[in-house]
Amino acid sequence: MAERTRQSPSFAATLLALFGLLPAVVSAQQAIIPLQLSFSDPGARSMGFGGAFVALADDATAAFANPAGLTQLIRPEFSIEARHWSHSTPYTVGGRVEGLPSGDGLDSTAVLLTARSGHDTAGLSFLSFAYPVGKWSFAIYRHQYADLEFSGATQGLYGGVTDCCPLRQWDNQWTSDIDILTHGLSAGYRIHDRLDIGLGVVYYDASLDARVDEYLWDNDTPEAFAAPNSYLPERLVRTEELFVDDTDWTVNVGFLWRLTGSWSMGGVYRQGFEADIGVRVTAGQPIDFGVPPGEVIGEITGVGVEFPEIYGIGFAYRRPDGRLTASFQWDRVLYSSIPDSLMLDDQTIDDADELHLGAEYAFLDSTPIVALRLGAWYEPDHQMRPIIDDPWLEAMTVNGDDELHFAAGLGLAMERYQFDLAVDFSDRLDTVSLSAIFNF
Repeated sequence: MAERTRQSPSFAATLLALFGLLPAVVSAQQAIIPLQLSFSDPGARSMGFGGAFVALADDATAAFANPAGLTQLIRPEFSIEARHWSHSTPYTVGGRVEGLPSGDGLDSTAVLLTARSGHDTAGLSFLSFAYPVGKWSFAIYRHQYADLEFSGATQGLYGGVTDCCPLRQWDNQWTSDIDILTHGLSAGYRIHDRLDIGLGVVYYDASLDARVDEYLWDNDTPEAFAAPNSYLPERLVRTEELFVDDTDWTVNVGFLWRLTGSWSMGGVYRQGFEADIGVRVTAGQPIDFGVPPGEVIGEITGVGVEFPEIYGIGFAYRRPDGRLTASFQWDRVLYSSIPDSLMLDDQTIDDADELHLGAEYAFLDSTPIVALRLGAWYEPDHQMRPIIDDPWLEAMTVNGDDELHFAAGLGLAMERYQFDLAVDFSDRLDTVSLSAIFNF
């Protein structure tokens, strides 16, 4: 039986596709680095509404969510939020890309096998200070935009004709760590009693370290070709690293229009930030790349990627007695800017229309005032997907699914203090938020 290795094309095209910050394919012949990026607004109150907050924006988190809402504050306000994120990211482990399995060892299934990488993280997610002055209101804030680690491995991914020329992709181990932190300065201005506008300047500080180690199976025998990989150092073919350490300035623009005493309309535009990425490939031992093992065989720096722009618009209703509030929001997220900026011609990401809906009921006669919130929001699939007919590329892309998030929250409000707790559950990400607001 002939045995063949499924190798990789040029490292440049390969690793540029790796940088998706969403579930992204490295290439048709390689592992993936699935990274998830959420664009949810800060604050436990917003989370309890299912993210439908742009037409409310009535606390200090408006500095990011919709700066026009800052004008609703009547006293200086300090806000702090902590979050716990629990990620569950699917990826391809092995199985059959095409053809029938031989039945030997790992090559014993005719379908693709997937697993999930779980990662929990917690920390300070939002911190802001807002100060109203006449028709103006100003705010400064810090926001944890993304914080995610990923690790996984692929081994025993087969293709080709079983009785002639089976293929086995190089086996992989990979890790990634992404951190995006923002700092912003926002201002809201009241044009008249019913219309407010806002502007924010945002400073993004992004870092990403991703590494893929590619291995041959333990030895060159037919038995090893079908056996699990021990990831021996002497069988390391090459190491591919992707790195980002960049900053950028963007703007947020918003408006808030009080249509009637009970109805309001809000909108926001968030400019997408840009970051430069670098790629480095170093040689291993089994294959002669013309340099000693451990030496760099190729490197690229300064390749820019554009993150999505976001447009949002929403409506909110507040009953005259203030007990019931309901809100709806539509967000348009231009994910296609990622593959377009990388000039990928074999993969893309669809733009997404997110729908958010939430409601709150406040027990105004209690001390402190107690508010109960329920929300849900729809997050369309926005994973990298192939646009060419290549079974290996399709195999390394874990099919995306539309996500439905369910949220619930509890708020306690006193004259000077407010405490909010919220949870948001979905298949790939569970989030818990605890925030506090102090005004003086």
